[in-house]
Amino acid sequence: MSEIDILSFGETMAMFVADHNGDLANVDHFHKRIAGADSNVAIGLSRLGFNVAWLSRVGADSLGRFVIDTLQKEGLDCRNVAIDSAHPTGFQLKSRSDDGDDPVVEYFRRGSAASHLSPQSIVPDLLNARHLHATGIPPALSETARQMSFELMTRMREAGRSVSFDPNLRPSLWASEQQMISEINRLAALAHWVLPGLSEGRVLTGYDDPADIAAFYLDQGVEAVAIKLGPHGAYYRTQLDEGFVAGVPVETVVDTVGAGDGFAVGLISALLENFSFADAVKRANWIGSRAVQSRGDMEGLPSRAEMSVEFEAAIASRLAPTGDLCRT
Repeated sequence: MSEIDILSFGETMAMFVADHNGDLANVDHFHKRIAGADSNVAIGLSRLGFNVAWLSRVGADSLGRFVIDTLQKEGLDCRNVAIDSAHPTGFQLKSRSDDGDDPVVEYFRRGSAASHLSPQSIVPDLLNARHLHATGIPPALSETARQMSFELMTRMREAGRSVSFDPNLRPSLWASEQQMISEINRLAALAHWVLPGLSEGRVLTGYDDPADIAAFYLDQGVEAVAIKLGPHGAYYRTQLDEGFVAGVPVETVVDTVGAGDGFAVGLISALLENFSFADAVKRANWIGSRAVQSRGDMEGLPSRAEMSVEFEAAIASRLAPTGDLCRT
């Protein structure tokens, strides 16, 4: 196996997106794509030139073949995606929204192949990756997938690899909010970089202010926290520094799904390239803003060439550094 820059894992589903507005019950035509926060980030990092390995399971069905084919075309190493003959590939229906509102998404993933991920799915060679990106979605799928999340994050951190974690809360997948909060916070404490949205941070910590949310995780041994504030940008805090980085103006918001995944792509890629945390947040904000300007979960994630041209121009024109702190 060639050298792995980044290991990511989770569930990629087939996604059927409505071709026109309206209640999903009244939509007659859909087009097929893929969906999954974890694989969105993996795809975004692959487009920037990183060698990304993808660990997952799909069903022995046409949707599973579609998922693997799509991920491979995006450059992901899918040699460790298991084919499960006993359980299906999950899928979702997604409404179309042309006014910037969040689309309606209906999931059909219970008992899916990916929910049967387990510690036995871990291939030792994958632990040689330079970085692990994890989210709170796989541990919500099943007890065995949760065990795998803990195992991967623990072993990668013990091996001296960097680990990032996006809570990506999915309350409907958990038995209770209390369990979700407890398990997600235990996982977050295993990461070096934690990337919650502001509303997620408030649920998980009980604090309202971004600085207090960040301090909650820093006190547990996390090295840095970046809190997504939507169009307002992001607040970050490390053991040595804190600040607010303004959002990137967007003239028309097309689809908000995937903005947080774009943020993760920007932050992780920049930190692995030894950017300062503040500058990494600038790239994260820019890729997040680009994601909301395209229809689809990952269609707006840029290539390295696109980022080199567009991001540098944006930085030069309107993203001057700011030391203002965010207090809400």
